[in-house]
Amino acid sequence: MVKKPYIKKISEVAGFTVWLVNGYFIRRKIEKDFTNYAQHYQFKFIPKDEFWIDVESTKRKETEYYIQSMLLMNKLIKEGIPRKKAARIACEIEEAEREKSKRIKKIEKEKKDEQKILKKIHKKLIKRVSGGKYKVWIVKGELVRALFYTDFTQGGHEFVYDFVPKGEVWIDDDLYKKEIPFVLIHELHERRLMSQNMSYEKAHAKANILEYSCRNKPEKTQEVLKKEIKINEKI
Repeated sequence: MVKKPYIKKISEVAGFTVWLVNGYFIRRKIEKDFTNYAQHYQFKFIPKDEFWIDVESTKRKETEYYIQSMLLMNKLIKEGIPRKKAARIACEIEEAEREKSKRIKKIEKEKKDEQKILKKIHKKLIKRVSGGKYKVWIVKGELVRALFYTDFTQGGHEFVYDFVPKGEVWIDDDLYKKEIPFVLIHELHERRLMSQNMSYEKAHAKANILEYSCRNKPEKTQEVLKKEIKINEKI
């Protein structure tokens, strides 16, 4: 039996225990699709009376949004609403709550000025993995979730998100540093497949397989990453 990756209990809310967990451990040993937070309705290995939040995500002070979203999704499902619809509604409500922030309201007014918004979102250019026609940026994930897409996690590129400029790959600043190479491999592989007109679903599935393979055999990560960088330089 796999040891459960608890780090710290942070609260009790409406009958649920909220835990900070080691997301890196979960993605490596249990479920690669676990992102910032989740509950039993999303992953059966999470106990029914627990909410799990990746400890790395708390750096962006988004914990309350995550808890309220999980509470609402749980309530809707218990009322008989299908899981996917409940998740969508919870996501919409979370988005509305994020937009109430004074800081976000102020930034929203600048949204038409793409360069000004990008300057706020871009955090750090990763030069060693950028090249040719594309750049890899560490971005402020909290701002991306508030301004564009609530479910933005780990990373993305222009073929998946229309708010990502052409020739850019974004990496969420919530990520553990040691996970960045794996997520970058995923995004670059997915990007090149989608540039060849492969559907997102197929490209994502293939990128997942490659990412998972590298997570299990980290010694081949650099070789795979160099290959993906070289191919992406031509896109």
